[in-house]
Amino acid sequence: MSETRVYKCPAKVNLSLSVGAPRADGMHPICSWMVQVSLYDDLIIRRGQGVTESTFDIGWAEDAPQPTPIDWPVHKDLIAKAHALMEESVGRPLPVHATLRKRTPVGGGLGGGSSDGAMMLKALDDVFGLGVPMGTMLELASKLGSDVAFFIGPPSAIVSGFGELITPMPVSGTMELTLILPPLTCNTGAVYREFDAMGEITELRDAVVGDEPFNDLAKAACVVEPRLAALRLRLHETLGVPVYITGSGAAMFTTCHVDLDKIDVPAVHVHTL
Repeated sequence: MSETRVYKCPAKVNLSLSVGAPRADGMHPICSWMVQVSLYDDLIIRRGQGVTESTFDIGWAEDAPQPTPIDWPVHKDLIAKAHALMEESVGRPLPVHATLRKRTPVGGGLGGGSSDGAMMLKALDDVFGLGVPMGTMLELASKLGSDVAFFIGPPSAIVSGFGELITPMPVSGTMELTLILPPLTCNTGAVYREFDAMGEITELRDAVVGDEPFNDLAKAACVVEPRLAALRLRLHETLGVPVYITGSGAAMFTTCHVDLDKIDVPAVHVHTL
């Protein structure tokens, strides 16, 4: 029997996110300090023997804090897309039986799908001993989505351009965070359209400025999903600490561990990797 290998796919938090004016094609340049955190999806890979086709099984882990319906076709999931892209790149079948057990909520701005896709690329390189150069891995990741390349590299980095430029940014020690995972989602496209409509910021800022996290998309996310604004304010008043939105929302975080009993939506303590 083929060996089964388990790979951990970490979520991410944007400690800062600066968004520039869109290009003619609507794409926005960013400058963001992203960190990987200890909330993981599990990607379980077994190499196929005597077959050329692969199988994919996607579901929630038993301890997932905020499971929702998996209502998209398997072939549209980023693990399947990453697998197809790697097969195309190396020019031969890479048969695997892949099982994904998710914990990172969908539509929270935590990069769960991007992390899964990046880990599939790395897992295939590992399982089949492909020896794909780092530059090629980053190119493949960028084809899958703007956040995927970040998960190929170091766990803390400044991500700029359109997600393809990765500069390591080591964290001093381990940061303790609390992730707040409300039963809300923010459509990324809608948030960016609202951001453009606001017309407040047109120039990128340095992603590491001052001591406080910032997010240029936070206000737009709260317009797109007004319940997010109300919940954020209520949690700030209850917890007595700032509550930040990550990515395009709707997940939030604090930069410390807080009493989970004071939070009436799913929340987990995590740390930076």
